[in-house]
Amino acid sequence: MKHDNIDEIDIQILNLLQKDARMNIKTIAQKVCLSSPAVSNRIEKLEREKYISGYQAIVNPMALGLYTKAFICLGVEPEEKKTFYPFIKKCLNVVECNCVTGDYSMLLEVLFKTTMELDVFIGELQKFGRTRTLIVFSTSVEHRGVEVVEM
Repeated sequence: MKHDNIDEIDIQILNLLQKDARMNIKTIAQKVCLSSPAVSNRIEKLEREKYISGYQAIVNPMALGLYTKAFICLGVEPEEKKTFYPFIKKCLNVVECNCVTGDYSMLLEVLFKTTMELDVFIGELQKFGRTRTLIVFSTSVEHRGVEVVEM
């Protein structure tokens, strides 16, 4: 896949920042063999052109007592989406909500302290449609960055 506005050095910078968004400019500059001001300019360009959409810390949910992770499939009728989207955006236990194809129209990733809390939430969701819930026992691959490659 050819990226029109970025080159191999930009790709290296993107991959480095995905591994450690706190990596300082000087370290990045050494790794890509450029000056610090040049790297700073490239990062600003990558942000401006939306290759980088933000920076955030990865928080351990278990350290916060959120031991129950689940994926919920939810069937929402098209006419219900106007009500559903504002509702789901206010639900802080929902870490991701995707509109998908298949037997269900929504796929939610949620985190709760207990299965009882999860059960109450599922009850709230059922006003929008039928649900199917998958509780996670373990995760072999956590959320990770998108490896940027030049093809």
